[in-house]
Amino acid sequence: MFKCIFLFIAFFIPNSLFAAGAYPYYVPNKTVIGVIRKHEIKKEETMLDIARRYGLGYQELMLLYPNMDPWLPPAGKTIEIPTQWVLPHFKGKGLVINVAELRLFLFLSDIGLVKTYPIGIGVQEFPTPFGDFKVIEKEKNPIWQIPPSLRKEYGGRFQILPGPENPLGKFWIGLSADGYGIHGTNSPWGIGRLVSHGCIRLYPEDIKELFPFVKIGMPVKIIYEPVKFGFLNKKIYVEVHPDIYHKIDDLFSYGIKKAKTLNLLSRINLNIFFKALKEKKGIPINVTYKTN
Repeated sequence: MFKCIFLFIAFFIPNSLFAAGAYPYYVPNKTVIGVIRKHEIKKEETMLDIARRYGLGYQELMLLYPNMDPWLPPAGKTIEIPTQWVLPHFKGKGLVINVAELRLFLFLSDIGLVKTYPIGIGVQEFPTPFGDFKVIEKEKNPIWQIPPSLRKEYGGRFQILPGPENPLGKFWIGLSADGYGIHGTNSPWGIGRLVSHGCIRLYPEDIKELFPFVKIGMPVKIIYEPVKFGFLNKKIYVEVHPDIYHKIDDLFSYGIKKAKTLNLLSRINLNIFFKALKEKKGIPINVTYKTN
């Protein structure tokens, strides 16, 4: 079998209780979760270090600071950490993977909990597939059966046994999409990037946490939504991401159509909305139209 390389609903928890990786919340009636945080860059700290510390992928942080050197950011500078998200629309219990934002959401409706994790996805030539799937297998310490197209790259080997060289890491979650799955990685700096042959990668610590929650038969919905609308405290938020797979001809038209479909167009500030579509910062922006 070919195994290629490569989760929140809420009330808020005090910052002191936050840890790296997933953020759990109990959610009554809101679809925007988390909070924007602050971080003072330490000496010799990279943006990749910071992203992983806060449970983010590389792109999520760099969308806010595109001109900052990821390897030599200015020590002492305080930056915003984008640990806030609009939830994808989903009812029930299962996994939702929004390829456009490089993020996975685990919905556990039976206990009113959602977890979210950053992911690595397929490169342009081998994109992560979209659609409705199911979990069909789980395996600890998997053996990677190298596909014929990649064997030359790995010295002619047919497989890689469990260990530090294994690109699957220590956990494999197989999907009904033939050959595709969710797994760890031995190259964590690829999280938040287009790096795989279509599978979904997680940080080693995140896949370890996710693995026990995932059950055989659990639904997995893989979507492509660079523009999401959410609600918090009677306000409307939009979250916009780059069209990384170049699937949308005009992001502005796409965003307007989505607002119309949700009957939100007359309730949002179009100037702020268009600015969000232009900047594509990947964070929830309040676009509520104010009447006073």
